Amino acid sequence: MPNTPDANLTPRQIAVLVVILCSYLMIVLDISIVITALPRIRQTFEMSTAGLSWVQNAYTLAFGGLLLLGARAGDILGRRRMFLVGLGIFTVASLLVALAQSASLLLAARALQGIGAAVLAPSTLALLLTNFTEGNQRTRAIAYYGAAAGIGASVGLLLGGLLTEWLSWRVGFLINVPIGIALMLGARHYLSETARHAGKFDFAGAVLSTAGMTALVFGIVESTTLGWSDPVTLGTVVSGLVLLAVFVAHEARVNQPILPLRLFTHRIRAGAYAARMLFLGGMIGFWFFTTQYLQEVLGFSASEAGMAFLPTTLVNFAIALAVPRLTKRFGNAWLLAGGVAFALLGMIWLSAVTAHSNYLVDVALPMVLIGLGQGASLSPLTSAGMTDVESRDAGAASGLVNVAHQLGGSLGLGILTVVFAHGEASNVGAQAIASGVSAAFVGSSVMLGLALIFIVALIIKPATATSKQ
Repeated sequence: MPNTPDANLTPRQIAVLVVILCSYLMIVLDISIVITALPRIRQTFEMSTAGLSWVQNAYTLAFGGLLLLGARAGDILGRRRMFLVGLGIFTVASLLVALAQSASLLLAARALQGIGAAVLAPSTLALLLTNFTEGNQRTRAIAYYGAAAGIGASVGLLLGGLLTEWLSWRVGFLINVPIGIALMLGARHYLSETARHAGKFDFAGAVLSTAGMTALVFGIVESTTLGWSDPVTLGTVVSGLVLLAVFVAHEARVNQPILPLRLFTHRIRAGAYAARMLFLGGMIGFWFFTTQYLQEVLGFSASEAGMAFLPTTLVNFAIALAVPRLTKRFGNAWLLAGGVAFALLGMIWLSAVTAHSNYLVDVALPMVLIGLGQGASLSPLTSAGMTDVESRDAGAASGLVNVAHQLGGSLGLGILTVVFAHGEASNVGAQAIASGVSAAFVGSSVMLGLALIFIVALIIKPATATSKQ
């Protein structure tokens, strides 16, 4: 029998995989589908670049901050039940985003979407682990789960551009409503409830982590207008750091933490979480600033900007599908390092853009390297983050993978917004935007370089040492 993706799966497992992957894909698509619509959203609500960043951050901060509580809820109340609850919240919130008539209502609805995603996302990976047996089945399922993140991010950019240009940016959110309803029906039919475990909700931990990250990102973003010496900037940044420190101390002594600190004692897992935050922190700059550069500097329409991402999306798609074969050939750790290295090279190349750059040479070609890097990196990062996880920690570990993904993007975007503001400060018009974008890409390159260092030091070395024993 040929080695097809569903060769060893029963028809019910295939249906389960489709429901889980489509649900996770909807979450990832929603993060990226808004990217190509950002310039149009800016026009609709007359937002600054710093304000515009909150369209993304309102979602990702709520998502990342409450993910661990969502994972715990799945363990205690049942993962199928929380899957349906999260999907329902996300679907309703998508409708509210599409109908928003002010910036404040838009941001509130985006935050509600993030809450729904925080309940839904940990259950997707946990349900995947419980429905597919250890070995080839689970490895293949995780590979496609990781691939969905990369493919969804890329396809969302293209789809968002087309919908924004041809219809409205609001349609990109409206399409979640029928899809969400269909997935809820499929989940009720195909997904079985998991065993429920006695336990308590760590509400204090959830509040501390969410408030800490929100304050930290808010302070960083506001520094672009208030300056670093402003009391508001300093106060919120310091408050964020203190709240996060209190969160770690709280998790160390509470009986049932939402974040078991033992997950960080494994070097490969710790390296994967750190590298994922840095990788997403760097990559969010590519998505967020490239679409603005294409539309506001090179003069592309929203649909043209979406099409302009094809060098990334097509390569990303091809490499993501090949990850299971590439993993067998090179090993998870070396494939991960190679992927991040390609993304780093592409980002350094892209950082040279100016107001007069040529799309084909200065944007499209580095996009190929970035697409290759993302396609080869996300699935290995997911696998590394789940290395040697005990069954009791499956929900927390899967939640932590997504936390690193979302909070890394939020923190990265906050930092890069500051870098962008400094880059554009000495110029005007299109040249100012181009200078800011170039500076942001330099910042992204630094983050990707740090991610590569963590991968070499904490993932490749332990993996190599283990293989020699």
